[in-house]
Amino acid sequence: MNDQLSMPPSNRLSYALMGPADTQLLFELDQDAEVMRYINGGKMTSMQEIHDVFIPRMVKYTNPTKGWGLWQVRVTANDEFIGWILVRPMNYFTDNPSWDDWELGWRFKRKAWGAGYATEAAQHIMQTLASSQDVGIFSAIAMPDNLASIAVMKKLGMQYTKTAMHKDPLGDMEVVYYQVKAEKIRNT
Repeated sequence: MNDQLSMPPSNRLSYALMGPADTQLLFELDQDAEVMRYINGGKMTSMQEIHDVFIPRMVKYTNPTKGWGLWQVRVTANDEFIGWILVRPMNYFTDNPSWDDWELGWRFKRKAWGAGYATEAAQHIMQTLASSQDVGIFSAIAMPDNLASIAVMKKLGMQYTKTAMHKDPLGDMEVVYYQVKAEKIRNT
């Protein structure tokens, strides 16, 4: 019996939960300073960091039954990997994770920017999870000057809630918080 949540394709995209075997895809995505600009100031991730930090961290929050993890996003027409969508409880790496509030995040190759892929993928994953899982809120965070990610949040129906310090073992940073109730997503 397979307990993994099934993520059907959307209009232009297909999805698969990522794991340690996807190291090369994760590395390739992080080799563009513009992609990394609002994550760490534009520093490209080394393969050593992927192996020692990124993969173990991803494995900790991945839960195939609930749909938590990094969802690989591919263009259906040519099966090209273009990025991922993150799903995990907000504040997962703190002493008080928000089990009913699920964080969505995204990282896409620059050549995929501006085509609506991040919005399509995040919307599709959010709708699938809202209809199949016990989740109350979907949230997203971004640096205040990351206008492209904030635009995606707004397209997802998320509303601004606050600007605050986001605590994370990899480094704290001031971010804007946006969220939408899962009930609103279920009713669309």
